[in-house]
Amino acid sequence: MEKQETAIALCATGAEKAVSNELRKLGLTVADSGFGRVRFRSDVAGLYRSLMGLRAADRVLLEAGFFPAADFDALFEGTSAVPWERLVPAQMGLRVVKVRTNRSQLQAETSIQAVVHKAAAQRLCSQYRQERLPEDGTAAEVRVYIEKDTVSLLLDLSGEPLFKRGYRSEGGVAPLRETTAAALLLLSGWKRKFPLYDPFCGSGTILIEALMYAWDMAPGLGRRFALENLLIADSKTEAVVREEFRSKVNFDRIIRIAGSDEDGRAVSIAQSNMERALDVAEGKTPLRGIRLARQGGPAEQGGLALPELKVLPFSAAKSFAEDAGFIVTNPPYGKRLGDQAEAERTYGEMVSLCDTFPGWKLAVITDHQGFESFFGRKADSCREISNGAIPSYFFQYDALRKK
Repeated sequence: MEKQETAIALCATGAEKAVSNELRKLGLTVADSGFGRVRFRSDVAGLYRSLMGLRAADRVLLEAGFFPAADFDALFEGTSAVPWERLVPAQMGLRVVKVRTNRSQLQAETSIQAVVHKAAAQRLCSQYRQERLPEDGTAAEVRVYIEKDTVSLLLDLSGEPLFKRGYRSEGGVAPLRETTAAALLLLSGWKRKFPLYDPFCGSGTILIEALMYAWDMAPGLGRRFALENLLIADSKTEAVVREEFRSKVNFDRIIRIAGSDEDGRAVSIAQSNMERALDVAEGKTPLRGIRLARQGGPAEQGGLALPELKVLPFSAAKSFAEDAGFIVTNPPYGKRLGDQAEAERTYGEMVSLCDTFPGWKLAVITDHQGFESFFGRKADSCREISNGAIPSYFFQYDALRKK
C-alpha cells in the first residue's frame, strides 16, 4: 500500500465545511478541521487531486512534522527529528515563510522561525554532506503553526496560492477571491441544474467559478505546483490525475447562468475573464477548436455559448428562467469601496429583487453585519466567512417573496 501522508487544506474561515465535502468527493479521508484549515490523509495521487480539484481551498500543505514543544529546545529537537531528506532534494534551499502561535508558551515568531530553519538546515546538510543549503533558486517553503504547545510543520505543495486560477487579468475595483466565490456557491447549495444569476457580477468571478463547476472543469487543471519540486513528486501519477480531470470536462451540459453590472467596463472584463478561463485549462490544448459565442448569443454549430452578461443596474434585472434559481452575489460594501452609506442604500434597494425574482434563493456576502435590517428581511441563515483579509458575513434566504 502506498504511503499515506497527512496534509492540510487552508481556506477562508467559514469555508471549512465546503472544503471538507470537496475532499470527500475527491475520495480523500478528512481527519479534522479547525478555523480556516482541514486536515486530511492522502497518498501522492490524492495530493495531486487535491491541488487540481479543490475549488474552495487556498493552499494545500504537507504536514512534515507534528510534535509537542513548550520551549525552544523541544522545538529544535522536534524539527531535527523530521526526515526532511525524504522531501527536500539536495539542490533546494529552505525558507520558513510564516509562523503562527496561539495559546502556547512559544510566542516570539522571529525566534521560532530561526530555530526551525536552523534545525531543518542542519539535518539536511548532515544528510547531504554539504556545508550549507543553496541560497539561490527554488526553495521549499515551510509554515509553522503552534497551538496549545503542539507544533505542526507544514511544507507548501501549492506554490502560487490556489485562488490564482490564471483566468483573471483584471479584478475590477474590489474583486472577490476565486476560492471564496467557489465556497459561496458550494455553501449556497447551488447545483448546475438550477438557474444562477449575479446582479453585481463585477469581473465575473462568481459566474466563472459556477461555469467551471457546471462543466466539471478542475480549477487547477492548467497550472503547476510546488509539489513537483519535491522528492515525493511522481510525474507519471501527476499525468494520470490530470488526464482523469481532463476526461471529466463536459461542455455539452445545458447551463443557465447570467449576470449583470451597471459598470460597463466591469462587464467587459468579466467577458474577457470567462474566455480566458477556457484557455487556461491545461494550457489550452484540450479546448482548441472551440468557438465562443459572445454576450450569450447562440453558439455556432460545434461552438460554445458563454453566459449572457448585460450592462444594467441590479434594479432592472429580471428573471430569465421559468423555474426558480439562485442569486449568489457580492454587492459593493463600505470597506471595499469606501462608502458605507451608499452600500447601505444599495442593500435597501435590493429588496426589489423580491418582486423580480420571486421564489429564488438569495445568497449575499458582505462585511456589514446589519445587512438584514437594511434589506428588510431576516435571513434564514448567516455564517461568518472571510474574503481575503476582510471578515465578512454570508446571508442566505431560502426563497424571496414579493413585498
